[in-house]
Amino acid sequence: MTQRTRMSVNTSNVLCVIMGGGQGRRLFPLTRDRSKPAVPLAGKYRLVDIPISNCINSGLRRVYVLTMFNSASLHRHISQSYKFDHFSGGFVEILAAEQTFTNTSWYQGTADAVRKNLLHFLTHDFEHLLILSGDQLYRMDFRELIAKHAEHDADLTVATITVGRPQAQSLGIMELGPDQRITRFVEKPREPAVLDSLRVDPARYGALGIQGEQEFFLASMGIYIFKREVILKLLDNTLADFGKHIIPDAINSHRVHGYVFQGYWEDIGTIRSFFEANIDLTADLPRFNFFDMSAPIFTRPRFLPASKINGAEISHADISDGCIIDRCKISQSIVGIRSRIEEGCEVHRTILLGCDFYESESSIRQYEARGLPRVGVGKNTRIENAIVDKNARIGENCRISPAGKPESVDHPLYYVRDGIVIIPKGGLIPHGTVI
Repeated sequence: MTQRTRMSVNTSNVLCVIMGGGQGRRLFPLTRDRSKPAVPLAGKYRLVDIPISNCINSGLRRVYVLTMFNSASLHRHISQSYKFDHFSGGFVEILAAEQTFTNTSWYQGTADAVRKNLLHFLTHDFEHLLILSGDQLYRMDFRELIAKHAEHDADLTVATITVGRPQAQSLGIMELGPDQRITRFVEKPREPAVLDSLRVDPARYGALGIQGEQEFFLASMGIYIFKREVILKLLDNTLADFGKHIIPDAINSHRVHGYVFQGYWEDIGTIRSFFEANIDLTADLPRFNFFDMSAPIFTRPRFLPASKINGAEISHADISDGCIIDRCKISQSIVGIRSRIEEGCEVHRTILLGCDFYESESSIRQYEARGLPRVGVGKNTRIENAIVDKNARIGENCRISPAGKPESVDHPLYYVRDGIVIIPKGGLIPHGTVI
């Protein structure tokens, strides 16, 4: 799509809704004290910054974020990050699940969450409702999706991504007709015969804009755009979820089209996917490019000093603002804001989420008097294949690694999930601890 075509797309009639998800059990313990969209990403961002930034870069300035659990930090982040002027009419607002005189239940699914907030949405003038996920890493110009939606005069358009056979078995897979109308939708197909029937015909790769020669399937990205009157009709029931219920039913009664997205997309739904997506950012050519200033990723502006590095050996690492790093070795790691790493440390394939504050001298003395470490990573400690959540205190001469441990462990000091050690937010690892 040309720049002129993008500019001609009317974005003023689109209202955006970002789904904050439920308890985020698969991202626990990162979601122990925060909602899923508030989980830190890439050292200085939050997961919710991705869909909000995609909206802003696409000229969409009316955004609601629906959440239900641990929304305090998310509310603080959004209120401090996204402020539009009084004359644009733009906003980013959180709608948390709440009990009312007429409804005392939590959100039962994505469709139910939208249904319970329809009265809020209908106070706005809009023709289309764009629904996004709050836990995905991708960069999309939604004007292209909107243009395709309008071109097909679709009641509903579903964004899709090409995936291989192993991924297809854990996603919602669809089949597109010649006019890109969705003719079939199967949730998590496992049987080989069913998968074979859903495979994209290689002869259609060119028409669909698919590059490559390998076997492809079209998976739902959890990104939908509805006509206003259609979303009202499709939610006039008790069905709970878009992917499981609303979309499959709508295929038989409405014009449901697919939009094939070509680009990087990762669903950050598990500890393993969160870990790998972050570690990939340290590669020479990461699959997601935070340095693309044609469509920047926005976040809370912090007035932090430049990071101070005192003789460290650093290879393939992303170092965020305000860090103090002494003579240590860091490789294939993310170092979050205000991190402190002392001399003699070795940090490999580790995500340090950083700190919310700089610890005061009096606090440091109080902890030292009790034989406990300060905030940060103490001297001569080695960490590999781990996630260290915010404000953690890791002592001197510690060894932290998942080697030799089960895939899942709950310990008073740490957790292991998907074969990765996680030090929880505010965790304390005493001097000399071996994990």
